[in-house]
Amino acid sequence: MTGQPTADAAAGSEQNWSYAQAAAQALGDAMAQDARVVVLGEDVGRGGIFGQYQGLQQRFGTQRVIDTPISEAAIMGAGVGMALAGLKPVVEMRVVDFALCGMDELVNQAAKNRFMFGGQGRVPLVARMPGGIWDASAAQHSQSLEAWFAHLPGVVVVCPSTPQDNHALLRAALDCGDPVVYIEHKTLWGMRGQVDPGLSLPLGRAALRRRGDALTLVSWSRQVQVCDEACGRLAEAGIGVDLIDLRTLWPWDRETVLESCGRTGRLLVVHEAVQAAGFGAEIAATAAEATGCRIARLGAPRIPVGYAPVLEAQSRVDAEAIAAAARRLLD
Repeated sequence: MTGQPTADAAAGSEQNWSYAQAAAQALGDAMAQDARVVVLGEDVGRGGIFGQYQGLQQRFGTQRVIDTPISEAAIMGAGVGMALAGLKPVVEMRVVDFALCGMDELVNQAAKNRFMFGGQGRVPLVARMPGGIWDASAAQHSQSLEAWFAHLPGVVVVCPSTPQDNHALLRAALDCGDPVVYIEHKTLWGMRGQVDPGLSLPLGRAALRRRGDALTLVSWSRQVQVCDEACGRLAEAGIGVDLIDLRTLWPWDRETVLESCGRTGRLLVVHEAVQAAGFGAEIAATAAEATGCRIARLGAPRIPVGYAPVLEAQSRVDAEAIAAAARRLLD
């Protein structure tokens, strides 16, 4: 097989929405159905810096879409308190880089509460932290930190790559009942695609974007699109690839990945994050232990993302590099 694209089955009437519109629609529907869902963060009243809250304050008012001071620690702490009091807060961090100022509340309060108090307290909080390289935004606004949160017991980690997934997985995150670190890529907001508002997706289930027998390629978030481009180049040479979009990093879909690795005998894990200690290492180690397949990883070098285009490019993992890594693995 040469790696033909696959798609999830549609369940109803589809809409052509952007990644941002899909999220805003999902959140608006959830707020209309459940008065416990509230939003807090900087600039959410005017729709968020990416338009992911567009129209929600006008629809639901300032008591449910709450503009906050510029203090990530206060925003996250207030969200944790709201969740413990029975609400379902969506906490907006603007970008994942800024979320570091609120890490104590997330790591030591939200993530651990259910365990420390024997399940008497739950923190059904969704922390939205746009991640990844943001064009010409340099080292403090272009980080991919999803592996930090995957390492943290007590939280779910979601990285949607398409408008459909951003709609369905945000709804799933709101229904989860535990704290969810929800990482949308900073450059995907304008990406358009068909969205079925009635389609439900569970957390922890990967999507098979292409099917082939020569190689298993695993990725997530925006890097899935880059991997798909690489798969197209490989298909021209008759090389079929299983392209797996994890969608959720924790829990991650071991069954789908390991089944594919066992069948193809080769695994390439690709992510935009720095390769050293990236989540790809967890996938690679698990596949090696379970299947004994040949494995390679591909991620960014351990350098800050530069501002100048020529420096920024050094931190990107492009389609040419992915295709070349796949060919080396097949040799």
